[in-house]
Amino acid sequence: MSGSRFNELELLSMTVTFYVIGGEYADTNFSTLLPGTQLESYGPFATEREAKVRWRELTGKTVDNAMIRYFLKSTDADGKNCWVVGGEYADTSFTRIAESCELEVYGPFTHNDARMFWRGITAKTADNAMVRYDIRENYQQAPG
Repeated sequence: MSGSRFNELELLSMTVTFYVIGGEYADTNFSTLLPGTQLESYGPFATEREAKVRWRELTGKTVDNAMIRYFLKSTDADGKNCWVVGGEYADTSFTRIAESCELEVYGPFTHNDARMFWRGITAKTADNAMVRYDIRENYQQAPG
């Protein structure tokens, strides 16, 4: 049985590609690029790990500019479009990630798989009122 699961994971890794997208935005909503700039796209990467390495390189170079943001984006052939997004927040408005923490993004999942993952991760963090996770559809779509 584990051999079968391994083959499914191998197949999944062949159908998913990862990208790092972003650039300099007009404001901290990170939905509109700064006029005169273009969306930057790096990839495709065969694994999420490879994309995260590139993401860390880019974010490390731009850490002093709060208007520059990069995101991981994946594409797959299975129509998975749900993400579990969250982490530890600075306050109970749940709008700003706590200092020295990073926004956590897990996925892509089908909606049912995202719900199962969400239940697991929220159960592990139930004792910390500052941690919140949400299920979002199409979370990492390129800004428009």
